[in-house]
Amino acid sequence: MPDEDLQGLVRRRLWELARTPMEAARMARWSVPPETIERMARRGGTSFISEGMAEFLARALRVPENRVRRAAGLPQVDDPRADIATRPHLRLVRDEEPGASDRRP
Repeated sequence: MPDEDLQGLVRRRLWELARTPMEAARMARWSVPPETIERMARRGGTSFISEGMAEFLARALRVPENRVRRAAGLPQVDDPRADIATRPHLRLVRDEEPGASDRRP
């Protein structure tokens, strides 16, 4: 099943980013050959990556390394960004009194 998960991830991200395997390989600074990315995205092909290749494939697909590792069935690595707490960027504004916005001076 990890092979199918990795193929799905590669295929989906190439489609979402509207990139060719050649462009994705360039984003990874040619650490992953375009032929390898194309083979990974092809249905019915096999896709095995080593632990060292996960970082470069993640860069090519613009996803966190642990996402590639999870899809490939590889062990996770420590990611300091995973513990960053985020808050919503929008603030909700509520009326103090119910119906206050209906009244006009």
